[in-house]
Amino acid sequence: MSDTQYLAGSCNIGPGEIRRRQVVAIVGLIFSVISLVTLLTAGAPRSARFGIFVPLLVASVGYVQSRSKFCLAYGFAGTFNMGKMGDLSRVSDSVSRAADRRTASKILFKSAALAAVLTLVIIALPF
Repeated sequence: MSDTQYLAGSCNIGPGEIRRRQVVAIVGLIFSVISLVTLLTAGAPRSARFGIFVPLLVASVGYVQSRSKFCLAYGFAGTFNMGKMGDLSRVSDSVSRAADRRTASKILFKSAALAAVLTLVIIALPF
């Protein structure tokens, strides 16, 4: 399979879109670190660390999408982009759209689970 070929339920973004998801993952990770450092230096109560879930979720979504070569928003919308940025195409058949929705749901679940686990680890750490 080439990097520029749509495959229902498996690959709905090309190299440019994958790079965009990698940037989202890095930005989410940077915001997560900044949030954690801010919470720790401000002496916030341990329960405030639950707030780190949101930036960790952003990082997780970007990471899982880039590794999967699949955009969950495109999967739910019935679209794909294997070419230049912003050049969306519609998924033509209902079987492919259903496969894309299943994959998008799995990516959302994996991302939320990863962010939740990381959040719980951060809450449990003794600093």
